[in-house]
Amino acid sequence: MALPMVVGVDGSEPSLRAVDWAADEAALRGVPLRVVYASLWEHYEGTSIAEGLAKPDEQVLAEDIVDTAARRARLRRPELDVRTEVLTEEPEYALVRESRSASVLVTGTRGRSGLAEALLGSVSLIVAGHAQCPMVVVRGTHDKQAQAGTRGRIVVGVGEKPAGSAAVRFAFDEARRRGVPVEAVRAWRWPAREATDDALTAGEPARLHEQLAVEALHAAFQDVPADVASHRRTVEGPTRSVLVDASRYADLLVVGARRRPGHFGLQLGRVAHGVLHHSACPVAIVPEKG
Repeated sequence: MALPMVVGVDGSEPSLRAVDWAADEAALRGVPLRVVYASLWEHYEGTSIAEGLAKPDEQVLAEDIVDTAARRARLRRPELDVRTEVLTEEPEYALVRESRSASVLVTGTRGRSGLAEALLGSVSLIVAGHAQCPMVVVRGTHDKQAQAGTRGRIVVGVGEKPAGSAAVRFAFDEARRRGVPVEAVRAWRWPAREATDDALTAGEPARLHEQLAVEALHAAFQDVPADVASHRRTVEGPTRSVLVDASRYADLLVVGARRRPGHFGLQLGRVAHGVLHHSACPVAIVPEKG
């Protein structure tokens, strides 16, 4: 049985854009869409009862949020099997648990806290560090709807252990579904300690590090399908800045995240953390083994 696409909602505009993206993606994959709202409303003391419904106000709100999101998804993709769930627990824990039985977990950039959208909401940030399946944070548009892919490419950042990368495989699978090419990007730096004033040797360290970046791209492409068009690019500069720049021309930016078993602290590295805050397009965080 195909695992569902799961989207976390809270009634905010960013979460509704996440519903749009998730509905399109679920339709592409041919899987059900599961709309989830999580809150500890039942544990609040003194919760008022909604008039005539014999339900707490927060429960009525939660049910309205998931029903509205489900209607939106069905209007966007009438063929989609849409299911809803209201969970009475902290959203961070609920969504991480949902990720164990999901094909992809989707959230918006932030919730109803009113923070600037340049900042990632705390729920999405925590969940991105612990999700057991690929997680997509929908970014890159400031209207009330997610836009269909128009830039025609998937960008994937190639990391330190490129061979067998789950992020690279995910990027190629997404590109195949959408009928677009993959651009694999590897950033490299010239360490300051290798700087030299000798004009005859000044270029050697740079060429060495660039060559290592080229080799990393080559290793990343060892097991990828040949039926998807792809491009490889090395760029000198900080990885976060390079990938954020590349996101401006992408429909989806894919990066890997390596988990530390048994550790519940912040799991995201600086690169994933940075692109989640500043990418110009949706970001997929893909768990990597090891």
